[in-house]
Amino acid sequence: MDIVELLTGPFISAGRVHAAPLFDPGNGQGARQYAELAMALLLSSLIGMERELQQKSAGLRTHTLVGVGSALFMEVSIHGFGALSGVADARLDGSRVAAQIVSGIGFIGGGLIFVRRDAVRGLTTAATIWLTCAIGMACGGGLPLLGVAAALVHFLVVRGFPLVTRRLPAAPSTTHRVELRLFYRTRRGLLARVLELCTQRGFRVTDVRIDARPSSEENPERGRGKVKEAGLVLGLEGKGSAHPLVEELTDWDGILGVGLRSHRDSTE
Repeated sequence: MDIVELLTGPFISAGRVHAAPLFDPGNGQGARQYAELAMALLLSSLIGMERELQQKSAGLRTHTLVGVGSALFMEVSIHGFGALSGVADARLDGSRVAAQIVSGIGFIGGGLIFVRRDAVRGLTTAATIWLTCAIGMACGGGLPLLGVAAALVHFLVVRGFPLVTRRLPAAPSTTHRVELRLFYRTRRGLLARVLELCTQRGFRVTDVRIDARPSSEENPERGRGKVKEAGLVLGLEGKGSAHPLVEELTDWDGILGVGLRSHRDSTE
């Protein structure tokens, strides 16, 4: 065996050597294959850029690598085993590599999904990774028009569907998660009263954060020390609206400021 056979990786069957030239552009390494990889690069980069702008855990680089890698796998699946066509007992099935891509991409998608406070997050990003893999496979398999159509579907779903769902009426039994922010004077028993009011209004307190800071004002009631002002952040869950709660708290003596922010559970 000479140095050429060693570099090309010969296949030996029935005393014959079957090997494709290592740098042959016509053997699945021509302009068409590079164009397919470039198409996968472009489409997966567009999807990754959209995810990057949304500040998701899988952004531009992840989606681009998944798309181009999937396209390359398909190129290998279609063109990488041409040297075995001359082997009598060889069984060629280009779909085997494609099937393994679909199975393997689940590990990446599974790593993006996590549960936080009984809310599942990362499902949309994992599904986007899965779709990007399919787009790369389409481009690598010689179906770039299908890849472009799938990329357009992605942008329609992730950009257009939220505009539709926001107009849909919410179910009456939907649990709302809100964040109540208070700025109040301490030493007046307000914290206990606020917590009691929240529970009376049907809200469950899921999180309590307090940031106490000293004030320069003297305490006229106790005559000693300084009055302290504290920031309070309460995580609340309930089926009703929290706006009446805010209206009542603004009338309390010692409450310096009230803020409310809604938390929408997102699968992205």
